[in-house]
Amino acid sequence: MPKPQENKTRKESETSAQEQSVRLVLIGTSGDSIFGRKTAERLQYQFSREGIRNVLHDPEQALSHFDGITIFVRADAVLDPPLIRALREHPGLVLLADNRDVPLAVVSPPGKEDAALSLLEAETAETARERARSEGFIVRRPGELGVNFWKALRKREAPYALILSPEKKGDVEWRVFMGTYKGATDFVTKRLWPIPAFYVTRWLAEKTPVTPNMVTTLSALLVIIAFFLFWNGHYASGLLAAWLMTFLDTVDGKLARTTLTSSHWGNIFDHGIDLVHPPFWYWAWAMGLDDYGLPLPQQTLYLALAVIIGGYVLQRIIEGVAIAWLGMEIHIWRPIDTFFREITARRNPNLVILTFFAFMQRPDLGLLAVAWWTGICLVLHGIQIIQALIEKRRKGELVSWMAREAGNV
Repeated sequence: MPKPQENKTRKESETSAQEQSVRLVLIGTSGDSIFGRKTAERLQYQFSREGIRNVLHDPEQALSHFDGITIFVRADAVLDPPLIRALREHPGLVLLADNRDVPLAVVSPPGKEDAALSLLEAETAETARERARSEGFIVRRPGELGVNFWKALRKREAPYALILSPEKKGDVEWRVFMGTYKGATDFVTKRLWPIPAFYVTRWLAEKTPVTPNMVTTLSALLVIIAFFLFWNGHYASGLLAAWLMTFLDTVDGKLARTTLTSSHWGNIFDHGIDLVHPPFWYWAWAMGLDDYGLPLPQQTLYLALAVIIGGYVLQRIIEGVAIAWLGMEIHIWRPIDTFFREITARRNPNLVILTFFAFMQRPDLGLLAVAWWTGICLVLHGIQIIQALIEKRRKGELVSWMAREAGNV
């Protein structure tokens, strides 16, 4: 029986062999950058994360004998991360750009490097198709590669393959930015924050040395500030701190993904704060009612807090059960579940309720409204998970509606 160290050595050898069997060739030059990185640098970094570190910048060197796959990519290309792996897995592929009718990348099997380079130089997609037919290549657009469902980001979306030029920089950056959004999230994050978050993210990436973890640290500080302001009945200033925190909670993730600086620790730091702080805000809001001059009867206050905090915890448990037992987040099972995620009793929708009643100078009613909404959502989540478990038992497997409509199943 092989020892663990032998297995590790074997896996490392297999990985090394795979890396050596694929090389990247960047064609042309590009001085343009998006979110603080030049396109050639972005491409090289993206491919290296997929284990492709053999990079050539001279196409003549790529014409020499090579036993593996050669991926030719324009140096001014901007590629969505799922396409990096798709290119590796599709020898003989000619990938067309979304924003120009020309090839953007070509994947050459061994011995076809001359033909691949010729295909990449085709001036139109039609010319590329004619050459591809005679050379045994296939021409595809990004949406035709079967990678339109992103389980990690809970969304259905065709990946982008763009060519960057000075006049198209704004459009390309906006597409890259929007590509970092999750498909199932709350309506504030999804519909209100994108435009301001885009400009702040771009400014931070291009004009400052600020990192995503620095933004997350500021978010954590605002969590504490909002807590103490709520505790002392300063609801207006507390809501200002809370809403700024939720905005920065959007910015830090977008900054990490657009600048390709996502990290395991950053992900834990960000999501850990998101998971822990909401119950403390609700508790502080309840305690601040005395100072504000609108105390609730003790029994009503404790019952409201029990429903809000208990409901929050139970909803999170239900989400964990769905992942563990169903193999899928409950929010992406059916379209109604994805819509429900936009308004369910999580932090941002609850903040909208609290803000409305604070504006009406009735923060006490805001707390009660959040309690009622949390209770209703908890019941609906319970119905969701029961329906899902019955369906899984009947069919054996659940499939997200996003995967079905994206053609991935």
